[in-house]
Amino acid sequence: METEEKNSDKELEKNIEEIKKSLTKEKPIKKSNKSLKLAALFAVNSVVSLLLGVGLLLVVFHFYPNLTQHITTNVTKTEKEVTVTDTGIADGVAKIYDSVVIVKTYVQNELYATGTGFVYKKDNNKYYLLTNNHVIQGGSSVGVVFTNGEEKKVNVEGADKYADLAVLSLESNEEIQVSELGSSTDMRVGDTVFAIGAPLDYSVFSWSVTRGILSGKDREVEVSTTSSNSSDWIMQVLQTDAAINNGNSGGPLCNVNGQVIGINNMKLAATAVEGMGFAIPIEEAITYADAVIKGENVSRPYIGISMLEASNYYVAREYGVTPTEGVLVVDAESGSPAEKAGLKEKDIIVEVNGTKVTNVASLRYQLYKYKAGDTITIKYIRDGKNKEAKVTLTTSK
Repeated sequence: METEEKNSDKELEKNIEEIKKSLTKEKPIKKSNKSLKLAALFAVNSVVSLLLGVGLLLVVFHFYPNLTQHITTNVTKTEKEVTVTDTGIADGVAKIYDSVVIVKTYVQNELYATGTGFVYKKDNNKYYLLTNNHVIQGGSSVGVVFTNGEEKKVNVEGADKYADLAVLSLESNEEIQVSELGSSTDMRVGDTVFAIGAPLDYSVFSWSVTRGILSGKDREVEVSTTSSNSSDWIMQVLQTDAAINNGNSGGPLCNVNGQVIGINNMKLAATAVEGMGFAIPIEEAITYADAVIKGENVSRPYIGISMLEASNYYVAREYGVTPTEGVLVVDAESGSPAEKAGLKEKDIIVEVNGTKVTNVASLRYQLYKYKAGDTITIKYIRDGKNKEAKVTLTTSK
């Protein structure tokens, strides 16, 4: 009996040990099944996402077939901007450098003023140069200095204070470099330009090169052709931020190829202003210069009035009119186009051929767009009433 109980106890202990082992034993099969399920779910999600992405692209390209072209264009543009290199403008400068001269104006053999000019044309052994009128104005003789230091006397073929242009000439058996002319109309705002001149002290800074961009075209800038503070003329000019200083007047403004596109003639000089220089378009300069060389009479139309600013309070009070924008007729010359058209003292001109006139400068600017023989319509105010007159222009005296 006792032996059977011992055997029973041993059997029971054995069974208990087997149960413990079974409870602590790992179950790899069940764990593996769970991993497979997760992997399968991930794969399905990936496939669905891929199909959705492809479908979305197909829809986009169906409704926007040019999208690829736009994307390509943007990338190409970015690549172009990144790969742009700047090797300077030395080649362009070399093409024109020796055609640029220092202009020296004398009064009774005493140096009176200096500026810049350039050779623009050759006819047999005669060379023609361009500069500004204000560079030579008031002088009794003019000379030019070339890059080799040689100074030659030149003749003044013609000059115009309103265009601010002067044509010079000299004869030489020696070969002189002639500048190449470009086109200001083909230039775009933002294009690189450079100027050559003799700023400030010509003996130190002659043939200085300054560089910038074409900042604007067709700028209308009021200027004074006399020593007065009031403007009496409007110039239509090119604007540049290339440095233009005293002494640069009359020098060339060039494109990167060294072709002349303008003649530097002024800058805005004020504490709050920086980098605003102006140049006469080369097309206007050549039209004037060629007419002078051909011996044509370069004249401006005239209507025959003395005039003042109607907006000036003191002027208006003196003549008993109400201050307003426009030009006050002080006097109409006897037999002049204005007098024949019925204009008289105290009339206020406010419009020319449909274009508003605000001051003396704008009146001249509008009148000089026409030539002798043209008939224009002038609107004016007389005794507070609007009136109109037909004026046939004649040659200026």
